[in-house]
Amino acid sequence: MNFDLNYTRNIGIMAHIDAGKTTTTERILFYTGMTHRMGEVHDGTATMDWMVQEQERGITITSAATTTFWDYHNQKYKINIIDTPGHVDFTVEVERSLRVLDGAIAVFCAVGGVQPQSETVWRQANKYNVPRIAFVNKMDRVGADFFGVVKQIKDKLGSNPVPMQIPIGSEDNFTGLVDLIERRAIVWVPDEKLGIRYEYTEIPEDMIDLVEEWREKLIEAVCYTDDDLLERFLEDRTSITVEEFMEHTRNAVVTQHIVPVLCGASFKNKGIQRLLDTICALLPSPLDIDTIKGHNPFTDKTEERKADENEPMVALAFKIATDPFVGRLTYLRVYSGAIDSGMQVLNPRTGKKERINRLYQMHANKQNPRERIEAGDICGVVGLKDVVTGDTLCDVKHPLYLESMTFPEPVIGVAIEPKTQADVDKLGVALNKLAEEDPTFKVKVDEDSGQTIISGMGELHLEILMDRLKREFNVECNQGAPQVAYKEALTTVVKHRETFKKQTGGRGKFADIVFELAPAEKGVTGLVFIDEVKGGNIPREYVPSVEKGFREAMRNGVLAGFPMDSLQVTLKDGSFHPVDSDSFSFEIAAKQGFKHALKKGKVCLLEPIMKIEVVTPEENMGDVIADFNRRRGQITGMESQATLRVVLANVPLGEMFGYVTVLRTLSSGRATSTMEFSHYDIVPPALSAEVIERITGTKVLV
Repeated sequence: MNFDLNYTRNIGIMAHIDAGKTTTTERILFYTGMTHRMGEVHDGTATMDWMVQEQERGITITSAATTTFWDYHNQKYKINIIDTPGHVDFTVEVERSLRVLDGAIAVFCAVGGVQPQSETVWRQANKYNVPRIAFVNKMDRVGADFFGVVKQIKDKLGSNPVPMQIPIGSEDNFTGLVDLIERRAIVWVPDEKLGIRYEYTEIPEDMIDLVEEWREKLIEAVCYTDDDLLERFLEDRTSITVEEFMEHTRNAVVTQHIVPVLCGASFKNKGIQRLLDTICALLPSPLDIDTIKGHNPFTDKTEERKADENEPMVALAFKIATDPFVGRLTYLRVYSGAIDSGMQVLNPRTGKKERINRLYQMHANKQNPRERIEAGDICGVVGLKDVVTGDTLCDVKHPLYLESMTFPEPVIGVAIEPKTQADVDKLGVALNKLAEEDPTFKVKVDEDSGQTIISGMGELHLEILMDRLKREFNVECNQGAPQVAYKEALTTVVKHRETFKKQTGGRGKFADIVFELAPAEKGVTGLVFIDEVKGGNIPREYVPSVEKGFREAMRNGVLAGFPMDSLQVTLKDGSFHPVDSDSFSFEIAAKQGFKHALKKGKVCLLEPIMKIEVVTPEENMGDVIADFNRRRGQITGMESQATLRVVLANVPLGEMFGYVTVLRTLSSGRATSTMEFSHYDIVPPALSAEVIERITGTKVLV
C-alpha cells in the first residue's frame, strides 16, 4: 500500500527508567485500535515488553517497533513507534533507535522531573538532531509539579520548553487540561471506557490569569523563531489564524527552536489522545528531514538521497535480533527508494551482495509479511547474513555508505564456563548470536587462563544476558565474580629506538624504528599516529605496518595486560635492509618497541567512574553520604525534591557492586538509586598495586 509520506511519523518514546514510556505506548496502541485490551507493565501484559525477562521485571530491555494509525483533522496518519528502554545498561537500544527516527516523545515523571538518564537520552537526541515533544506524565501522583518539570527541562537540559497545555489540578484533583492555543478546557468524563471520552468546557475562573500568562509565552516563543511572523504579530496579532500559527509552531519544532510540553497521566488514560494529535500536528514527516547524505565508495564523493520511492534504494540496519520462528531478523530504516521481497542489495562495508528473502512490518515481536516497503518506513527483513548494526544497505548499481553508529565500550566483565562439556559448542554459538544483536556486549577468551570473558554495560545487562543464555539457548553456565574493565594510560613522554634482527639461514628479518610515545590530547581515545620520517629512511610501504603494530600492541598494556586507553605515537626515524626488511618485520619492531618503551615511562591504571543519583528521605541522607565516602566517592551536588533529598556523586565502579542491597539496608528500603557511566580516571597508586596483584598474582611497585 502506497502511503503519503507527508502523513507518516517515525517516532521514539524515550525517558528515564519508570517515567512511564511503555505505559504511554500501550495507551497509544489501545486508542489507535492496534490492541483491544490495555497491557500493563506491572502485570507483565504490556505488548511492547514481549521478552519474558521484561515481563518478570517490569522493565523494558530491548527496543520494540510497531506501526499504528490515527485520524487527525479527517486525515489518516501512519505512526511507526519505537519504545526504548530507560535503564542505562541498555542505552545502546536508545542510541540506535534515535539514529533512525525523525521525531521523539520525551516522557518525564511529574514528580521525579529531569533525572540523570533523562539527560543522557536528551544528549543522544541532540547528537542525532531529533526534534521532540515533552510529555509530563504521572500528573495524578502525590508531589506532581508540572511547572517545576518545565523549569528543569530549561535549566538542566538547556532546552526551550514551551507548554502548549497546562493541567487543571494535580495529584488526585488532576481532572483535565487547558489547550492554550484554542483557549479551551478539556475535562475527562469518568466512564467504563477509561478516559476515552472528554468534554470541552469553559476555563475555570481561578485559572484565567495563569492561562493568559502561559498563552502569551507560547505565542512569543513561536513568533521569535520567524521574523515575518513576529512583525505581523506586533502590527496586528488578530491577522494570524490558528492554522497559520500551528504551521509556524511545527516549523519551530522541526528546526528544534522549541520543545512543546504536554501533560497527562498515562496509567489513568488521561492526555493520550491529545498527545497523538500533537504527534501528527507538530512532529516531522520523513519529507521534513533534510535529504540523507552518504559517501560513494567508488567515486569518493558525497551524494544525497531524497525520501522518494523513485530514488535509488538506501537503508540503514539499526538492529539485529534472533527470532525463534524466522531466524536472524534485521531491522531497517528505509531512507530512499523501496525494498521488494526477493531483491538483491549491496553492503558497501563488505562489498558483498545480499538477498532479502522476506519483508515484515513489525508489531513488537510479531511480524506481518509485506511484499514491498517504501522510503520513510521501518521494517524487519530476513535473509541477510553478513550484516551488523550500523551497516548501510543500498542499490547494487548506486552504492552509498551512510555514517555508521558509535557505541560505548563495556565497563564490566565476568568469566563464564558451561556447566557440562556437551554445552561448550552451544555456548559459542549462543554468545556469537547475542554479540551480533548487542554491540555493547563483547566476548573474548583470556589468553593466559583460557577463560571466556563476557563484558557489558553493567550488572543488570550481564544478568539479563545470562538469563537469555539459559532460557533461549538452553545453556547453563557457572560465572565468576564481576570484574571491572580497567584501562592503562601513559603519563610521560618516552623516546625509544627499537631494532629487530633475526637471522635463520637464508633471508633474515630486519627493522629499525625511532619513535616517541606521549599521552594523547584530552578527550581523544585510541591511537594517534604521526609519521615524521624524512628522506626515505623507512620506505612508505612499511609505515602502515608500524602503525598496525602499535595499534595491536595497545590491546595489552604493560602493567596488567589491560588495553591502553589512548596513546600518541610519533615515528621519527629508522632504517631498513634492502633484502631482509619487510612489512612483518616493522610490525614486530613496533610491538616490541611499545613494550620496551612503556617500561621506561610512567604508566598508570584507569578505572571507570560512575555517575550516581540517590533519592533518599532526609533522615537517611547522612548515612548515604558516609557510605559514598567509604567507597572513594565524590559528592558532586545535593538537591531537594518535594519531601526527599537527591544526592549526586561520582564513584568508582569497582566500589559499587551490590550497592542496591546496601542502600536498601541503609534506608529501610525507602531510597532509590540510578547509575550510569561517566568517565575513566586514574586509580590511586596504592590501590593500583592491589588491583594488579589481584589480577596477575604478582606484586608490583606502581
